[in-house]
Amino acid sequence: MAEYDYDVLIIGAGPGGYVAAIRAAQLGLKTACVESRETLGGTCLNVGCIPSKALLHGSELFDEAEGGHFATWGITAKPKLDLARMMQEKSKAVDELTGGIEFLFKKNKVTWLKGHAAFKDAHTVKVGDESVTAKDIVIATGSSVTPLPGVEVDNEGKRIVDSTGALDLPEVPEHLVVIGGGVIGLELGSVWRRLGAKVTVIEFLDQLLPGMDGDVRKEAGKIFKKQGMEMMLGHKVTGASVKGKTVTLSVEKSAGGDEQTIEASHVLVSIGRRPNTDGLMLEKAGLQTNNKGQIEIGHDFRTKVENIWAIGDVAPGPMLAHKAEDEGIAVAEFIAGQTGIVNHDVIPNVVYTAPEIAGVGLTQEQAIEAAGGDKKAVKVGKFPMMANSRAKANRDTDGFVKVIADAETDRVLGVWMINTLAGTMIAQAAQAMEFGATSEDIAYTCHAHPTHAEAFKEAAMAVTGKPIHM
Repeated sequence: MAEYDYDVLIIGAGPGGYVAAIRAAQLGLKTACVESRETLGGTCLNVGCIPSKALLHGSELFDEAEGGHFATWGITAKPKLDLARMMQEKSKAVDELTGGIEFLFKKNKVTWLKGHAAFKDAHTVKVGDESVTAKDIVIATGSSVTPLPGVEVDNEGKRIVDSTGALDLPEVPEHLVVIGGGVIGLELGSVWRRLGAKVTVIEFLDQLLPGMDGDVRKEAGKIFKKQGMEMMLGHKVTGASVKGKTVTLSVEKSAGGDEQTIEASHVLVSIGRRPNTDGLMLEKAGLQTNNKGQIEIGHDFRTKVENIWAIGDVAPGPMLAHKAEDEGIAVAEFIAGQTGIVNHDVIPNVVYTAPEIAGVGLTQEQAIEAAGGDKKAVKVGKFPMMANSRAKANRDTDGFVKVIADAETDRVLGVWMINTLAGTMIAQAAQAMEFGATSEDIAYTCHAHPTHAEAFKEAAMAVTGKPIHM
């Protein structure tokens, strides 16, 4: 009889968990994955990345037809929105992808243990009424929405919602207030603005998109304002009440004072996410969380308990699905006795609005700070999309590409961009940085013409002051 039921037990079937489970099984380990949802894929596939991108795509098509871009090209259209049909197509995409993960589990002989997991000891986990043992256990429980004191989310009531509720509204809001000017708030705010809602974004800081490059943050603010979003930067919401179909918000400046009342038909609370560890009974395994609620790990994703590992949103680092996936592959390889590799300095970040916003590596501000505050230690090249031939031909010229390099070595430290294809283009930047590219390497790489990607080449050329088309 085997000492353990499984070689590896993964807790959570989000991007990190399901990838870790599949990779572990591929490496010959007897693997099980615990998931309490009715479908696999975690927040990302069920109520996050995938359904939001489906609605972003559908709403963008509607906006192009109704908002004037079609007319620019001599196309007359009078679109009529069937919101129920759009939601149906979103759900179909989710079903296809979550079903695909279930197929991959069966194909790779990964056992799906349905239910909530709680540790009994370092090698034993209770799932429902059953206890299972494993030699190694990976915690990949992801994250959930951070609550805002004074603003109670009620997704069933459909008035004050979080990101899950905002993906499933039965009607286009008359006035949607988005609390939080980060990625999720701006994406979902964009969806409903395109479909006809008045959208007001309330952000605690004085600029949108905390953590992104300063130039990107400023440009994004201008673009969203031009698109019709109302921005209340440097403000905070202190309370909310629902009466019938009206939500009344109490708002004041971030530093306090200048109180005012705002009425809305719907409110989206989107101020961040926090790690999921409630109910895991970590203490029974000899673990605890840090002051951010995360489980501390070493470079190999191992916790302080030798046979327990943690990846994704529950561990330190950016809360991004692709970061979790890469960690899932790496942790499985470590457990199998190989060496897993994730370069946490090169994790791309994308906002899937229109235009898209993307970045990888250091911001200009971070690069200067890393150089001890010496601005001359950093070189920057920036190229506007209005000077890019393809963007100009498409009549879609918002944004720019920015390359940040070390002044002495010319090695690329970061790349930031806003344009229609930024989410795809950033992959080239990440790959270049992974190989230690200089701005000159990118500048002397032939890019197809006419493409948006030529703006990346020109921005790299601009690092040394020699772009061609400006």
